[in-house]
Amino acid sequence: MGKTRARPAARRRQCEEARPPRGRFKTLCDFNSRMRFKELKFSERACIVEQAMVVLENFHINLPRKRAAYAVDPLRQLSLLRQRLSSVDTDRAFHREMTHIFNSLHDQHAMYTVPPPLSKWIAWLPFTVEVCYEANHPVYLVTKVAKGWFAGTAFRKGVEVAAWNGVPIERAVEVAGDQNPLGAGNRASQLALRLLTLTARPFVVLPPPDEEWVIVGYRIPGSRTLHEIRVSWMVSRCQDSSDRISSSAAGFQNIRKLLFASQKKNVLAKPIETKYGTFGYLRIFNFEVSESESGDFVKQVISKIKGLPKDGLIIDIRANPGGRTHASEPLLPVISPDYPRRPVEPQRLYFRNTPLALKLCQILRNGQILGPQGGRPWIESIERGLQTGAEYSAGFPFTDPKACNLKDQFRYLGPVIMVTDALTRSAAEFLAAGFQDHGGMVLGIDLTTAGAGGQVKTHSDFVSYFHKAADSPLKSLPHKAEFRLPFRRSQRVGLRSGAEIEDFGVKRNYEYRMTRTDLLKDNRDLLEHAAGLLASGKLPVQQA
Repeated sequence: MGKTRARPAARRRQCEEARPPRGRFKTLCDFNSRMRFKELKFSERACIVEQAMVVLENFHINLPRKRAAYAVDPLRQLSLLRQRLSSVDTDRAFHREMTHIFNSLHDQHAMYTVPPPLSKWIAWLPFTVEVCYEANHPVYLVTKVAKGWFAGTAFRKGVEVAAWNGVPIERAVEVAGDQNPLGAGNRASQLALRLLTLTARPFVVLPPPDEEWVIVGYRIPGSRTLHEIRVSWMVSRCQDSSDRISSSAAGFQNIRKLLFASQKKNVLAKPIETKYGTFGYLRIFNFEVSESESGDFVKQVISKIKGLPKDGLIIDIRANPGGRTHASEPLLPVISPDYPRRPVEPQRLYFRNTPLALKLCQILRNGQILGPQGGRPWIESIERGLQTGAEYSAGFPFTDPKACNLKDQFRYLGPVIMVTDALTRSAAEFLAAGFQDHGGMVLGIDLTTAGAGGQVKTHSDFVSYFHKAADSPLKSLPHKAEFRLPFRRSQRVGLRSGAEIEDFGVKRNYEYRMTRTDLLKDNRDLLEHAAGLLASGKLPVQQA
């Protein structure tokens, strides 16, 4: 009897190759070989390191917690880097060191941003990968493909990614965090950010890829044949006209805008038809408006809500990178079930008790930079803390409570469900936390939101505040290098009074896992599920 050959688990075809549209883009290979940037002098690198030590030691609100939670010591790392600066050969090596030190904090708001022009560049692959679940098993699908790249190949929207450079895709996502760490304090956020880095790298917060191309192993739906395609990393100048990318998440948003002409507006509002009835759908993509525009933004959102069906409202803030808290918290009385029985209370913010934090509050004691009463509410608390050795000050609101409790405020009287994921951050988390703290229910794609619960300032901000102060240790950074860090942290209110957003995020009330249909057909199953909750009669509503 002849031997039977074992059938292979999957047949493999010859590797295909994606070909970019001629003349439109620069490969990473071209970028590395042709781009020349002015090198920092030794004294300029030393200035960057020393200023990083100043701001981290005096202003970084999360430093004690991150040191304890992740067994890291960025101040010691910076001190060692300062001692061996002469052995750091290139700017790229220096920037990698600085990026690694800041990312080791696992703090999504603590970032070293490289100087221009490198910060103006982004690297990308011409497709996106997202995850859904089938039989409780993660499945990674290509959900967007740039036009003109994959003609003559089987690679298209909807194919299942099986491997990445020969590594099974689940493991590839895991190790992406080791190669390209991004600050993330909880597991859900870590995995979400790692998945993004597979196909997108904003240089402002991440170093350029080491590899010039990737080999993607994929399968066509309904087939067990394993295809492979080689795709080169491409590099472009960032098209963000605002000259500010406030976070890694915002950097990824800009890459998607470049490639896929994704939603450019802050807000999308529309009625949706479901088997449960017609409901309102409000997608808020970001709160990235100037301080002077915050009031108009709130009015714009309220106007859109007024025009939506009254039987129920889905507010979708997935992947919202945040922005202005003054553009998010004033929306709470419009949608929160406990209002007006209980007035809306904005989240409270507090400082680390350091001499420079006290000086900052004294300098900004008037005006509204630190809050509706300036820095005055925190001064006595920090003075007392410096005497007693207390780590943190008392907390006071940043958003004016009066702005959240206006007379004759429009209120949405139907049921509301808010949809979040692990990329919901910052000011968007303030909205989700405030909504939940005032009786609202959250439908989470992931267990928690990102866990970025601080208020951010840049090194340039601190320099400007202290420019007239005697003996200020703050100096301008060379070549427009920059640091961003949270200098105050938030405390929740209501039933969760005193709880932290930092690291923990906003935990969902209802669980949902994305399906293949969601990824390929505009969230169809997600919206049906949310509509079912709205129609169930179980969600609390505001009283007329």
